[in-house]
Amino acid sequence: MKTKTPPLLVAIVGGSGAGKTWLAEKLQAFLGPEATRLALDDFYRDRSHLPITQRARINFDHPRAIDWAAVQCALRDYLAGRPVHRPVYDFRTHCRMARTKVLPSKPVLIMDGLWLLRRPSLRRLFDLRIFIDCPTRARWRRRLARDLRSRGRSRTWIGRQFWETVEPMHRRFVTPQRRWADLVLPGTFGQREVKQIAEWLRKRAVPGIWRPPALADRRKQREVA
Repeated sequence: MKTKTPPLLVAIVGGSGAGKTWLAEKLQAFLGPEATRLALDDFYRDRSHLPITQRARINFDHPRAIDWAAVQCALRDYLAGRPVHRPVYDFRTHCRMARTKVLPSKPVLIMDGLWLLRRPSLRRLFDLRIFIDCPTRARWRRRLARDLRSRGRSRTWIGRQFWETVEPMHRRFVTPQRRWADLVLPGTFGQREVKQIAEWLRKRAVPGIWRPPALADRRKQREVA
């Protein structure tokens, strides 16, 4: 009896504004029905029990802002073929919505987030670990544009948060993860790199295709963990 090939898990890590979401979207577009996506941002802790003024003072750029138990559970359920109901987070109110979304089962799961490689127990679940090394000024410009457009925040508020909180937390918690990446992309990466990564994933997501020893070894570690 044939055993089902477990899905490939891809981690995309980098600072806020580095291009993680853009890369994840492009990879999913290249892979089409073979891929689905998950974001670490979906797993911010629910703050609905706190007054709105207190929520605004929380350091959301510290890893403790994430519900790590829920992240681990979701990924292990996905690898085991069990249904995953991912949370839906509202960044305007810092609260989880009452509804959840079912994550479809696909040969490739692409997940992006600030701190996916910090925890060894989580890090070893991923078959390909990508780190985007993007300069500070480029990340600042992208963060500003995004928050003005979609998160209802003022330029003054965004600037203060970025330079007083986001960037110090980036140096402390995001940058060190570069050492655990299989692939480091410069902030200037583009379609050529996306296509190369997508083609590599497509070949290895097909049952029966040879897998590199390093990847195979990591799968064994994942299965016994």
